[in-house]
Formats: sequence, C-alpha cells, structure tokens
Amino acid sequence: MPPRTTDSTPERPDDDRAPSTDPEPEITGEREDGARSDSAPEPGVDQRVAAVRRAAGGGRRWRALHLAGCAVLLAVAVTGGAIAVGGVHDRGAGVDAVSAAGALSPGDLARGDLDAGIASLQKHLRAQPKDYGSWATLGVAYVEQARTKGDPSRYPQAQRALKRSLGLEPGNDQALAGQAALAAARHDFPGALTHADRALKQNPYNERALCTRIDALVELGRYDDAAKAADIADDRRPGIPVFTRYAYVHELRGDVRTAREVLERALSSAHAPADVAYVATALGQLAWNQGEYKRALGHYARALAADDAYLPALEGRARAQAASGDRKAAVRGLERVVARFPLPGPLVALGELYEDRGADGDRAKAGDQYALVDAWTALARAGGANTDLETALAAADHGDKKEALRAARAEWDRRHSVHTADALAWALHVNGRDEEALPYARRATATGYRNAVFLYHRGVIERATGAERGARSHLKAALDLNPGFSPLGAREARSALKDLEGNR
Repeated sequence: MPPRTTDSTPERPDDDRAPSTDPEPEITGEREDGARSDSAPEPGVDQRVAAVRRAAGGGRRWRALHLAGCAVLLAVAVTGGAIAVGGVHDRGAGVDAVSAAGALSPGDLARGDLDAGIASLQKHLRAQPKDYGSWATLGVAYVEQARTKGDPSRYPQAQRALKRSLGLEPGNDQALAGQAALAAARHDFPGALTHADRALKQNPYNERALCTRIDALVELGRYDDAAKAADIADDRRPGIPVFTRYAYVHELRGDVRTAREVLERALSSAHAPADVAYVATALGQLAWNQGEYKRALGHYARALAADDAYLPALEGRARAQAASGDRKAAVRGLERVVARFPLPGPLVALGELYEDRGADGDRAKAGDQYALVDAWTALARAGGANTDLETALAAADHGDKKEALRAARAEWDRRHSVHTADALAWALHVNGRDEEALPYARRATATGYRNAVFLYHRGVIERATGAERGARSHLKAALDLNPGFSPLGAREARSALKDLEGNR
C-alpha cells in the first residue's frame, strides 16, 4: 500500500522559498534544509562563540542586541543525567549506507558526518517525497544537529519534518518517537513522555521511544517509574542507549556498584568511536562523583582516544585535573572547552578556578566568565529554550540572587527532580530563607544519590538553621565523598566544618 499524503504538492526538503510561520535561521548562512547559500559564510564554532562574547562584551547592555538573530548560534544545554551526555545512538552501518529505496538511520547520522547524512536524506526525499520513514529520520537528524551544532532553529525544522512524516503515515512510531526526542530537547518532559507512550503503543520495541521515556521520567523526578521503564527497555532492546540510562537511574538511587557494572558492560560492547567516547565519559563522570579522580582520568583518556574533540570528556578531564591538584592543566582544558561552546557549566567552573587562583586580574577574568553565562541564558531564551535550571544554579553564587530564586521556583513548578530540589534549596538559602530551604535540601538528598554538591548545600543550610549536628555530618560527607567537588565550594565547606568543630 503506497504511503498516504495529505496534499497534492509534496513539501520539498530543500525549498527555502516556501512560506512558513516558523522562525528561519539567521546569521548561520544555511537554508532550511541545511544547505549552504552561495554567499553566506560557514557558521562554525567561532561565530557561535563570537555571538555570546559580543553579548557579554557590551557589559550588561546585551539586552539591546538583536537576541533572536544571535540565539540560533548558541549551543542549547540539556539537563543533567543521560540527556546531557549525548543523544540516543542506534546501531547502524554508517553514513554511506543510503540505498535507493531507503534512507539513513538516526544512528548512522549520530556516528558519521551529520551534515553529509542530512544532505543524503534530502537528496533521497527529493526523489521519494512520500517516504514517511525518511521524513521521520530527517526530523530526528535536525534534533541531533541542534544539539551538536548549537542551532535551536533546527527545532522548528525538525517539527515540520516529523509533521510531514505523520501526514504521510499517521501514527507511525518513527515520527512519534522523533516528536518525543524533540520535546525532550526543548525540555518539555511531559510532552516527551506523551509522545513516547504513543510511539510505544504502535511499536513496543522502538528504542528511541523507550530511551526518551526513561529520560522524561528521570527529569520529572519520577524515579520509581523511571526504574521500571529502564527494566522494560532492557528486556526489549538491550544495548548501549538503554544501558547508559539504566545505569543513571541506579546511580540516582544510590546504587553506584550496579551503575558501574552496567556502564562497563556497555563499554565492552561499544565499537563505534562515538559510542566509546559516550560510555567512557559516563564512567568518568560516575568515578568523578565518587571522588575517584585517577579512575575518572583513565576513563576520560579512553573517551578522548576515541574522539579527541568530545567536549563532555574534555570538560570532565579538566574538572578531574583540578581536583587532583593540576590546576594549570584544568584551566587550559576548560579554556579550550568554552572557546568552542560557552555553556554555563564549564563557564562557571572556569570562573571559579580563576577566582580561586586569586592572582592579579583573575577576579576580572572570573567575572567575564559569569557575564558570559548571563549572555548565554538571555540568547538561549530568545531562541525558545528553557534555561531556568541553568540560571538558578549560576546566578545563586555568581549573579542576581533574586533572579536565581525566580528561576528555581519556575523550574520546580515544572518538575520535581533532585536537581531542581537542590537548586531551589540553594536559591532560597542565598536569599536568606533557610527554614524554607531545608525541606528542599532534604528532598535533594533523599534518594541516596551520592552528590557532594547536594550534601554541601544541605550542610550549609542546616548550619544556618542551627542544626549543627546535621551540618557537621553532611559537610563531612561531602568532603569525604568528593573533596574537590568545587574549588570554591570545597574551600567553604572545609571552613564551615572547621568552625563547627571548634564550637563543639
């Protein structure tokens, strides 16, 4: 039975002249299909970074910039956990595996030359515009391109491609799973869960839908449901995408041993460089969280041997170097990271290293990094991204404390994860509302998740409320677990603990 279509004029994948209400890419020099216009420059990393630095370089005058035009050049960060490390990697044969009758799988795109893969899909769809499966794959590819190239203008393009797929074949699970991935990328986790469930109703074995369902439940703070979803996914589609999520669910519940065993199993089955880098970095992050810096550095070395430009591994290695005492290498590493992608996490980490170093001019350098965080969040919001969690975390220590609390409350209204509980607790603390903060700090540590920052925050809040016994216990636990969790935070934890011990 031939694929169905909803109109008599198929949408051309390379037609940038068709009218649309969606925002078109600006500054990038790309047409809607990802093709390059003859007169436009290559929109590489340098332009993305320049856009952020121009925004910060004008002091606090970045609000007067044409934010919407610049925003499409930024990398949109995703929340912690499985989503933050990377996308779902399906098993495939490679970018060259495009036949006349079928197009690239999403996994092929993830491991190969994404631009070339998208171009191959577009060429195929020009010849076969009713191929609903290829439209779905193109939509997922645009989501991946938004993630890897920092171009959120790809999200409406992904939405159009996925809508086209569903118009040709209503209810097809590939497009529904793509819609789930798109919603998750936009931080619409209830929507991601709804689309994933719809996809799984059509095909209970759809790997992307199974994985996105786990991600959505994790980000919503529904950890028991996420554990059940991970078990189901492991039964139906065991493999690297499921293993990494299964491990993270266990880590969030305090079961570090199982998380490590599952990740090691995943790494032993990884062959493609992207998969090796992805899983080895997850192992490095797990080791880092336990204060095992030598082991973490070993995992990051393996990740970078597979892909020497893999940013999460470069950032993780720098953090482990800093905690191990090699601050010079750590600063160099983080400078390399933020030179390519000025995202809030590494910007704050670099700023704190400058601040901790304390040499002439270092405080000004630190301020520059924090200003870049402000610029990033403003530009990303202009591009339609939800950045409240990033804003709350960065502004609480290095920005507008009232804005930190506003953002943390807004994010808590959306989802009740341990990360949002911790962010809200700390934002309340820095605004002098410790009695109100304490229940959230307790909630952040209630699952057994071994996170030194959470323990440190709880200890500081308990000290402020007069609960000195709990404060000593949690500050000591933070430093015992991961004594280098933050160059400034760890120093403050040691000072607070020393004062508490002196008052006994």
